[in-house]
Amino acid sequence: MPSVSAHVALTLAQHIDAVFGVMGNGNAYFLDAIETQTDAVFTAVRHEQGAVVAADAHFRASGRIAAGTSTYGAGFTNTLTALAEAVQAHVPLVLVVGDEPTSGPRPWDVDQIALASAVGARTYTVGRADAAATTVIAIEHALTYRVPVVLAIPYDVASLEAGPVPPAPEPRVPAPLAPSGEFAEGMLDEIAAALAAAERPFLLAGRGAWLSGASTALGELAATTGALTASTALGRGVFPDARFDLGVTGGFGAEGAMELIREADVAVVFGAGLNQFTMRFGALFAPGTKVFQIDIAPAATHAHVGGFVRADARLAAEALVARLAAPSSPATPPAAALAAPHNFGVPGRLAASEAAITRVSHPISDVVRRPWRESVDVTAARAYDHGDDLAPDGRLDPRSAARRIAALLPEDRVVVSDGGHFIGWANMYWPVAAPDRMMMIGTAFQSIGQGWPSVVGAALARREATVVLTSGDGGGLMAIADLESAVRAAAGRGVAVIWNDAAYGAEVNLYGLKGLAEAPMRIPEVDFAAFAAAVGAEGVVVRTLADLDRLGSWADEDPATRRFLLLDLRISGDVIAPYQQEIIRVNS
Repeated sequence: MPSVSAHVALTLAQHIDAVFGVMGNGNAYFLDAIETQTDAVFTAVRHEQGAVVAADAHFRASGRIAAGTSTYGAGFTNTLTALAEAVQAHVPLVLVVGDEPTSGPRPWDVDQIALASAVGARTYTVGRADAAATTVIAIEHALTYRVPVVLAIPYDVASLEAGPVPPAPEPRVPAPLAPSGEFAEGMLDEIAAALAAAERPFLLAGRGAWLSGASTALGELAATTGALTASTALGRGVFPDARFDLGVTGGFGAEGAMELIREADVAVVFGAGLNQFTMRFGALFAPGTKVFQIDIAPAATHAHVGGFVRADARLAAEALVARLAAPSSPATPPAAALAAPHNFGVPGRLAASEAAITRVSHPISDVVRRPWRESVDVTAARAYDHGDDLAPDGRLDPRSAARRIAALLPEDRVVVSDGGHFIGWANMYWPVAAPDRMMMIGTAFQSIGQGWPSVVGAALARREATVVLTSGDGGGLMAIADLESAVRAAAGRGVAVIWNDAAYGAEVNLYGLKGLAEAPMRIPEVDFAAFAAAVGAEGVVVRTLADLDRLGSWADEDPATRRFLLLDLRISGDVIAPYQQEIIRVNS
């Protein structure tokens, strides 16, 4: 008869097709059932943190929930940093773990429920009679709240016979949050009126807009309003028309693009949390810009927001397109426009509100607007510094290296990023087609060392694409156990770019410049190319731009015969990324 662990495995596999993990005493029966009784694909990683990271990356790359698994005790505690990252980044996944026996903890057990709760993850513990139902509830929780959940199997329950596996119902997930109520409808009226009256409209979208499927509606809204567009770092490529897109906002943005955004008189933000980095520490918008936000958060997430609608980004964008395409009543201006003179307490906004009121006697779609976006050079505005071949210290300039790598990488690529000073280079110089093609796992929790296992999850999610890791030497060493996992998972179509400055670069920039002792911030230069060779990959030490030619020839080879390629870039730590310069200014 099927065991409790088999009930969990068989039920989970009806909704999840990818499981990542490390086998141990606590999950041995679960993994046996996954391997022998389901069609789910199990991929082994070498550190338990990698199990959660790979499941996280799989969701970000595909939109399909995945599972990680570890044993109890030390195996579980190894997952906590990655669990915290998934909580902060709102990534749904299920972590299946062993747990202490129902009779009580042993010397090596810890309070796993309390530890998971401390980082924001809820735990569901299965029993002999309810394992299948509890598994479905855990999946529902993860999908509903977009968070990781822990599914615990007590040690003395794992192998107990539990009878036939009952049918598993489909997880019930709430419908997208539609704008509702008089306030929401009125605020949408006001946003539509503001966009109609705007001379320099601007639309900003984040990862939430992508997850809601808002890309088409946002493209229609941008075309209807004549707006310039941009995205957050996690929403790159969400707008379908790149001709009028300024790229990424915040510290990764080009200076010319950020200057144009400050010229906007109306800005509408979709599915973006507006954190300090996106907002350039409060300097993204000019004081006179009227800022609206649409998000599923309970309330506006930044003090600069003057009008907020709690709603799904796609549904709200579609509602705005409908308003802007339909005539308003000649006799009755939108209620929100009549209320607009409250001005949100920001000087300079009254004029735009009055303009909206004086023009609502005409169909909104008939308003003749100045083609702001057609009068500016968007291509020039979003251009970055080319950099030099070599920095003054004789080491590689990361800007020129990033540009050269972008020209050589296969077009069909997924980029996964570890955390560290280097994150600016890929985000600035490597264009991607959509938000699920560029992911930064670790940045939500400000952690490093999650790069290598990110390759594992992305490679399984995108089985035809080239998977490109961008990592620093500090994070690359921290997660080195899963270098082998990455090479195995992305054999023939994986590339790793290690920005090797022999230091924890962010710490040198932030604290070395303040005069703190730099010895703890420095790393003896490591030969990552040799590490690569040790696990069956090809490693290339890159000291000049010419050394990058190997990436071009690798891209032309047959994926069936080539090896995973690691580029060990010996870069200068003296070239500081613009976003870091911004942080330095703020912290000064």
